[in-house]
Amino acid sequence: MSTRDKPLHVKKTVLFIALAFSAGLMQTPVQAQTPVNVHAAEKIGTVQQVYDGALMPDIQANTFRNIDRLFSTRTVPASGKAYPLPASDKQLKNFVFKSNGKNFDLYDYVSLNRVGGLLVLKDGKIVFENYQLGNSEKTRWMSMSVVKSITATLIGAAIKDGHIKSIDDPIVNYLPELKGSAYDGVSVKNLLQMASGVRWDETYVNPKSDRRQMLEVQTMQKPGAVLQLMSKLPRAAAPGTRWNYSTGETQVAGALVRAAVGKPVAQYLNERIWGKFGMESDATWWLESPDGLEVGGSGLSATLRDYGRFGLFMLGGGKAGGEQILPDNWVRDAGSPKMVDGKLVNYGYMLWPIPDAAGTINEGAFEARGIFGQHIYMNPKENVVIVVWGALPKPTGSAPVGDNDFFAAATQAVR
Repeated sequence: MSTRDKPLHVKKTVLFIALAFSAGLMQTPVQAQTPVNVHAAEKIGTVQQVYDGALMPDIQANTFRNIDRLFSTRTVPASGKAYPLPASDKQLKNFVFKSNGKNFDLYDYVSLNRVGGLLVLKDGKIVFENYQLGNSEKTRWMSMSVVKSITATLIGAAIKDGHIKSIDDPIVNYLPELKGSAYDGVSVKNLLQMASGVRWDETYVNPKSDRRQMLEVQTMQKPGAVLQLMSKLPRAAAPGTRWNYSTGETQVAGALVRAAVGKPVAQYLNERIWGKFGMESDATWWLESPDGLEVGGSGLSATLRDYGRFGLFMLGGGKAGGEQILPDNWVRDAGSPKMVDGKLVNYGYMLWPIPDAAGTINEGAFEARGIFGQHIYMNPKENVVIVVWGALPKPTGSAPVGDNDFFAAATQAVR
């Protein structure tokens, strides 16, 4: 039986003491029953080095395509029949565009922004596909916070399926273990908008931040430990009155999906989107512990084309296999700015609307994005999806070439 024919399974991982070989450049978990990874013999760094931005370029790229070796994972099996992505008769040629007051072209964007994979889809057809940094069409690359958008989309699916009654429901209806915590009184909508009011410090490079504390708890691989960490956080504002970007919020979102649907999050993703829409390859998703809860804010690893197919799923309004998976208007609402305490916030339901887009080709476009330069850009009006795999040197800071400028120019070029 091939890997894609096997039922959803969990890779059984033995985590040794967190030592590193080769001057601190090799992580040591040993795993079995993993989906085939053509890069599995490469030297990789530790997860701490990833978030510190302390990896040399080659080792960093190796690590980004081998993140399933850093923690226990659960497999999201490929579909039995892949959604076709035919090549377009009109292929994307080089083009020049302006960003930050300077002229750049396609080659500049790929080189300066350290792009390891770039896919451009127009009307569901491939107009450009390119791999760099040792990647190929068989490579699975880390999503980082791109997966936040997938976790939030699964909440939409759970609402459509009736597992979650309303977006306005208190989350403690589904997660009673959070009663009495700062999350008591937070609605599903508050959670999706990252407006819970719970205090959180997202600073990636500060070992004392909440984000890094969550990472250390994840390293312990102890069942329920991350949600327990979240339950101890204090309140900073009333629910719905303050927007604050929080990876921890997406761990609560993942726990909400798991509790509401009564099955692993990766399994639900497979049943409602991954397998149903027609993803071509297996994906893997980090777990907080062996056979535990998926990490809702990072750790999904998938191929370039399958990220593109997720973008097409969203452009189609959330339909897969002829079935409406998401509530009516979910994608429009998820990808548009929201009012939080009377202020317009350029954030939807864990999706980022392209800013300052009114009257431009980016109008109505939105993206899923993650640190180090991961993007799924979706433009409903132009029927364009652009997927970018990035390997920027640090988790924070601006890319040398503005991504939104590139997206606009590439979309214009394929009109």
